[in-house]
Amino acid sequence: MVTSEKSKIICNKGHVYYKSSDCPTCPTCEKERKPTTGFLALLAAPARRALQLNEITSLQELSKYSEKEILQLHGIGPSSLPKLKAALQENGLAFKE
Repeated sequence: MVTSEKSKIICNKGHVYYKSSDCPTCPTCEKERKPTTGFLALLAAPARRALQLNEITSLQELSKYSEKEILQLHGIGPSSLPKLKAALQENGLAFKE
């Protein structure tokens, strides 16, 4: 079994963590940023960041996009769609056709 070497990283807030990739995301900061309510709280960090980076932070904004458009965002996978659909339906909304 091959193991990759992990590098020690210190984020801007001083959190120390180890990663084997060059991904700059601090796991501690990511946990602190995770919302506790709303549809974004249902999603994994990559999917949440993908929506936030595209300024999709409300269900009304999400409903302006089709499923295909949302799936094209880097970080959104097929497992996110059922959660997003359910959140939209609970609020009387849907993805754009």
